[in-house]
Amino acid sequence: MELEFTKMHSTGNDFMVVRWPEGVDLPGSNVIRGWADRCRGVGFDQLLVLETSEQAELAAFYRVFNADGSEVEQCGNGARCVARYLIGDEESATLTLGSLAGTVEARLQSNGDVTVNLGEPDYDPRTVPLRANLKSGRYQLDLENGSVEFGAVSIGNPHAVIRVDSVDTAPVGILGPELQSHSLFPEGVNVGFLEVLSEAHVRLRVLERGAGETQSCGTGAAAAVAVGRLWGLVGDHVQVELPGGTLIVKWLGPGYPLWLSGSAIRVFDGRIEL
Repeated sequence: MELEFTKMHSTGNDFMVVRWPEGVDLPGSNVIRGWADRCRGVGFDQLLVLETSEQAELAAFYRVFNADGSEVEQCGNGARCVARYLIGDEESATLTLGSLAGTVEARLQSNGDVTVNLGEPDYDPRTVPLRANLKSGRYQLDLENGSVEFGAVSIGNPHAVIRVDSVDTAPVGILGPELQSHSLFPEGVNVGFLEVLSEAHVRLRVLERGAGETQSCGTGAAAAVAVGRLWGLVGDHVQVELPGGTLIVKWLGPGYPLWLSGSAIRVFDGRIEL
C-alpha cells in the first residue's frame, strides 16, 4: 500500500505530513524510524499524522511521532505546518486543530506565516510532569557533569530551560542528555538553552525528546519565553533566534494564551510504501 505524504519545515524543523487512511493501523516504531532516516527514508524530526475528527469544529486531529518512533503530545512548529498544509492556497484562514495536548487555534497571516494559540503555559510540576514537592520558579539539580539551575514548564509537553551566557558554547550535548533522562522527569523532557540578548530578543538551542538537537522547536521557543518572563528577563513580544531561523512569541502573561508565529514551508510531495 502506498501513502501520499508532504515534506514540510519551519525554520529547519522538518516534518513528514500524512493524511492517515481510515481503518489502517498506525505505523509502528520501526516503520517510523525507517521513514525518518535521512539517508534511506524521507528524513524528518517528526511525523505528523492527520486523522479525521468526529468533532465538527476541528479541521483535523493530528498526532506527533518523533524520529525515534515515540509519540509526543504537542509540537508548535508541527501544528503550524499542519495548518498551512490544510489551508493550502487560501490567502486567509482561521481553523481549529485537535491534538493530544488539546485544541489549537491557527491563523494564516498576510505574509504567509502561520500563528498558533498554544494556550497558557503551566508551571505546575504535576502538569510538566516534574517530580518536585513544591512549584518553584527555579529548580536546582546536581548532575554528573555539574550543577544546573533550570525553569520547568508545560506547553502541552514538558520543557526545562537553562539560561546560558552563549548558546554557541552551551553544553547542549553534555547537560542536555543528563537532564533529559533524569528520574526527575518521568516522561522525559525537552531541554532549552537560553541566551538573553534583550527583553525582546533571545537565542535558543533545544534538545528534543526522541529527536535530538533540532534546528528549531516551536514549543521550546514558547517555553523559553514563558520561563524568561517568570524570571523577569523578557517582555511580552519576543524574537526567538534558533539555529534554523526566527520565531515570534507573544504572551501577555498569566491568564492569557501564548501565540507562536513563524514560517511553514511546503518542500515537496511524494509517495512511500507502507
